Amino acid sequence: MKTTRIITALALLGMGMITSCKKNYTCTCTTVIGVGSFDATHSIDNAYPNDAKKSCDNYQDEANSTGIGSTTCHL
Repeated sequence: MKTTRIITALALLGMGMITSCKKNYTCTCTTVIGVGSFDATHSIDNAYPNDAKKSCDNYQDEANSTGIGSTTCHL
């Protein structure tokens, strides 16, 4: 019984470490101006998933703050 609990705890810890590792991400943004659109990509290197999402959201907010067109970004 004790061995099973230890193995289960180690497995859960290992899974948690794998899913929360820093990785490289690409944030893709599409800006629509009138009837045209263009895409831009931004590299987000060595980031945790939540930090990469925040950075990508910041790219979107910055692009939309210019008042030119409408931009949406996603990882």
